[in-house]
Amino acid sequence: MKLDWDHYSDQPHVIKDRGLKKQIYKQVRWDSFKMLLTNAVMYPLCLINYLLFPANKIAANTDEFFGMSINLDKNPEQTLALVDDLNIKNLLIRIPLSDIENIEKYVEFAKQYQSKNLLINILQDRRHVEDRALLETSLTQVFTQFSSLTNRFQLGNAINRKKWAIFSMDEFLRFYKVGFDLRNEKFPEIKLLGSSVIDFEYYFSIRTLFNSYKVHFDQFSSLLYVDRRGAPENTQMGLDLTKKLHLMQAMLRISHKSSNEIVITETNWPISNTAPYAPTSENDCVDLEAHANFLVRYYLLALASNVVKNVYWHQLIAPGYGLIDNRNDELIKYPAYQSFKVMLNELQGAIYQDITIDDNMYTAKFSKSVEGGNNQLIEVIWSTNINEKIIDVNPETQSLVLRDGRKSNGNNVKISESPVYLKTNTNHNNK
Repeated sequence: MKLDWDHYSDQPHVIKDRGLKKQIYKQVRWDSFKMLLTNAVMYPLCLINYLLFPANKIAANTDEFFGMSINLDKNPEQTLALVDDLNIKNLLIRIPLSDIENIEKYVEFAKQYQSKNLLINILQDRRHVEDRALLETSLTQVFTQFSSLTNRFQLGNAINRKKWAIFSMDEFLRFYKVGFDLRNEKFPEIKLLGSSVIDFEYYFSIRTLFNSYKVHFDQFSSLLYVDRRGAPENTQMGLDLTKKLHLMQAMLRISHKSSNEIVITETNWPISNTAPYAPTSENDCVDLEAHANFLVRYYLLALASNVVKNVYWHQLIAPGYGLIDNRNDELIKYPAYQSFKVMLNELQGAIYQDITIDDNMYTAKFSKSVEGGNNQLIEVIWSTNINEKIIDVNPETQSLVLRDGRKSNGNNVKISESPVYLKTNTNHNNK
């Protein structure tokens, strides 16, 4: 089976051949039974762990946390300037095994960002899933060519979608084991990320975490989209984004197959009126204002969960879900671009303290050293309540930056779904 790639939404087309789908399900029926059996035993234990024990907090490093996905085939020359403009430090680059014959062009693209923290996302194809010798040869090429630029590689992507050429979790585990054994034998300095399940479908993740395969994930990667629920604060099966992440870590805590470090390698919201570039139906799309708001709030909630190492937005240039529209041979920045830039400017280098939620008003608190050796308290505030709230701003000691970077001069500021940054000079207050 060859991936039928959709260049509009940067993913394979859905498999429409009913005969092929029936053949695939028949081929992996035993693997499916093993996944059901594993979940019957392990999901209740994971849930009990989640309910009874608090999450193990990790030290959030805001210089490492904020990430962005960039692609070779999306205006590569302009991408370099945009990355510099954003001052983003952490980048994810896709390397499709289907194009392994042209690996040099991906290496040259990545070399432009060798001063950044790079994560290489290795995309599978069917011939490499079926041919383990070919897979080992190709992975040796990837690890050799990129090891001077980074030591982090995600092996496999969206593994629970058959259109991505992996038909079962056992098939993924066999695929991953080739890379795992190769790493152990020849590239011990490399960190391997998996299992890269997309969406809140943890029954797939559970199978990759509880099995008899001799594999281990140095970091646990997830494509944790919540877009079909609307705002990131919305719930699914009673779980909002934070609770989903805590449940994920509860799974990791009782598994011997992974570290407890979670990396979200893909998330975004599809944008209204951008078909066929939007990856989902119009019913799941949001307008540009919500797109910008949800981006900032997703990052902040993931950071405040205290269990996530990195989040990578997918991706910088993509008309249907990214930060920039490159249709018609020109680059048009969506509002989310400026929102992302402001978030980085305000929060990279800051130290996260805590988050409070009061009557649907969220306040994420950070401290940051600024010029002159002073310290600032930065409170990022937003509300999910339709009724806007008012906060008082003391102009002598405080300043307020809106989501798009504009400064507010008012003493009474309305808090809405659009996050704002309230900055207080704590040195002044301590005098």
